[in-house]
Amino acid sequence: MIPEGKVLINTINAHSYNVAQKDAAFAEALTMGDYLLPDGASIVKACRWLKGRTLPKERIAGWDFFAFEMARLSENSNRHPCVMFMGSSELVLAKIRERAAKDYPNIEVVTFSPPFKSEFTDEDNTAIINAINQVNPDLLWIGMTAPKQEKWTWQHWKELDIHCHVGTIGAVFDFYAGTAKRAPLWMQRHSQEWLYRLAKEPKRMWRRYIIGNPLFIFRIVKEKMK
Repeated sequence: MIPEGKVLINTINAHSYNVAQKDAAFAEALTMGDYLLPDGASIVKACRWLKGRTLPKERIAGWDFFAFEMARLSENSNRHPCVMFMGSSELVLAKIRERAAKDYPNIEVVTFSPPFKSEFTDEDNTAIINAINQVNPDLLWIGMTAPKQEKWTWQHWKELDIHCHVGTIGAVFDFYAGTAKRAPLWMQRHSQEWLYRLAKEPKRMWRRYIIGNPLFIFRIVKEKMK
């Protein structure tokens, strides 16, 4: 059970592992968080093969993490808790508010759509931080795609004057809004979500999976041989 209070929870899959090998700021953001969830069967298998100190028992998808936290807050609170979604477009956030009102009627949902930029200005960062601190939510979701969301959250972690679980969950915003679809359940159960995403968006995803998956295996084998 994750303790109460200000807790940073990130996820990692084969792609983010690859990115972290050449992006020191991203690697720091992942490793310095309080929890790093294995969002990929490849990560679970790699950890077991490498026999790390802490072996994950199973994959924890970002969606499952999201559903668990939302249910926990909804079912175990005697007050009117607040969840904040920071990231994505106003269109996606509007759909999130609409669905959450039906799924979790006792939860207040607040959203904030940051500017669509590769890098925020100091003024942008101040506005985002002030918006989060003013809401002071009971649960905060950050969704700006990896590695941007993890790097931003860690960079400004000390400036966030909040006392709740904070999760960087990227694509879950689109999944929950219905603007993107997860793979069929049978593909999820057989660790084939990557194949579904590749088939849906081959031009955008081919490098991540066709090149990235073998590269991940190579790096894990190299790590084993050290």
